[in-house]
Amino acid sequence: MTSNQSICIVGPSKRFLSGISYYTICLANAMSAERDVSVICFRQLLPTFLFPGKSHVGKNISDQNFLSTFPVFDGMDYNNPLTWVQAYRFLKMQKPNIIVLQWWTSSVAHMHLLLRLFSSFTNRPKIIIEFHEVVDPFEESILPIRLYSKITGKVLRKNLDAYITHSESDKQLVSERYAIDPEKIHVIPLGLFDQYGELLNEKEAKGILSISEEFTILSFGLIRKYKGIPYLIRAFEQLPSEILEKSRLLIVGEVWEDRKELLEQIKTSPLREKITLVDEYVSDEKVNVYFSAADVVVLPYLRASQSGIAHIAMSFGKPVVVSEVGGLKESMAGYKGTFFVPPGDVESIRKAVLSQFGNREHYEAPDQKWDRIINRYVELIESI
Repeated sequence: MTSNQSICIVGPSKRFLSGISYYTICLANAMSAERDVSVICFRQLLPTFLFPGKSHVGKNISDQNFLSTFPVFDGMDYNNPLTWVQAYRFLKMQKPNIIVLQWWTSSVAHMHLLLRLFSSFTNRPKIIIEFHEVVDPFEESILPIRLYSKITGKVLRKNLDAYITHSESDKQLVSERYAIDPEKIHVIPLGLFDQYGELLNEKEAKGILSISEEFTILSFGLIRKYKGIPYLIRAFEQLPSEILEKSRLLIVGEVWEDRKELLEQIKTSPLREKITLVDEYVSDEKVNVYFSAADVVVLPYLRASQSGIAHIAMSFGKPVVVSEVGGLKESMAGYKGTFFVPPGDVESIRKAVLSQFGNREHYEAPDQKWDRIINRYVELIESI
């Protein structure tokens, strides 16, 4: 392959802001230093009222943007054929040699299929799917969505040029679930999400958040059933009384699932006055405040492919108590501030959190800068 070959990256826009939106921006910006890049964004993913995070849809809560040095078509909607025609014209004009499709939800499968069809009418580029999720457990639980996902996904994944996962465990899952030749699946780790500014003085950050306690335990990110927050609350309740007096459990993130159960658990907790729930999708300028105030970050996931939150925590050098599941076992193993626990094990979470009381160590982030990650993409692209 020659260096003038171009790449079109396809992912969600900032309208339905998520970790995959950030990832698409980071990937495109970093890739533009090595190759000609263009981007197609999915703007309207599904009816807004069906989106669990509908309260933040369309709000300008992130200052992360694509560089102005490459073209971006920010407007392919799930229900608007006019935008499909515009996307086709964009592809026809850009003539990319490679298309990288970000896969995280089956709700956009038909748009992926349209782009694959459109590419066959242009210069027939190589197509890669990058898996951020093997299967979404919520979508899997709903029969019509499960059938839609199975049918469209099977057509979309058939005979592509390459596939990307972010861990060896996901590679195995993708290969087994979708009957894909493992030789065509390439593992490329996530880059660090280090775009959220500098680490603040801890006392200053706690002052901003009105936290008076000495020991702040942070859970951050979208709250879904598989994130295991109830286990963290139970572990917090079992800390020694002399530690609890000095502790604050800070749960920060938009609640997507089991809201009633979570609120009831906090309300009935004997330590409810020590638990703070911030039910919102946090804007970029606040992220470093929460992580600067944290003495330990706890991610008690019951399952996981990867975690952008873990990569944020590592970029800030914070100790991370994390479940030893899925791709997290690989991505976190090289970080000295990682403290693994079995998933759903309240006692192990309690002990790991307790071990961080008084720990003032700042850990060095792993060497996963985006320029190094891009080298792996370039190697893959050249190989196909």
